[in-house]
Amino acid sequence: IRRNLHRLGFRFRLHDKRLPGKPDLVLRKHEAAIFVHGCFWHGHDCPAFKWPATRAEFWRTKIERNRENDRRQLKALRKMGWRVCVVWECSVRKSGGEFLAARIARWLTGTSRNLEISV
Repeated sequence: IRRNLHRLGFRFRLHDKRLPGKPDLVLRKHEAAIFVHGCFWHGHDCPAFKWPATRAEFWRTKIERNRENDRRQLKALRKMGWRVCVVWECSVRKSGGEFLAARIARWLTGTSRNLEISV
């Protein structure tokens, strides 16, 4: 995604520690933050995510805490006036970087405040 967005002329910073959640990509010119979430670590409701059978309680607690942190951080960014995009790992695997970058580029140049890309 990064390489393809850069190829399309978008410039960004990586993992800006000054913003809630340290977004994977930050495009200040567009006031946009992009997160690329792993389906397992962020508990995505897709075929790629399965609850582990071993240490089930530990993993359920950990992943639920990650989900709550994600909700809080996205809410804080939106409250600060940032546009937010979440790209899920399953969509990266299925669609590839060029397609996703084109979709994100349309969002960045549009007026929509939020975008979530999932399978």
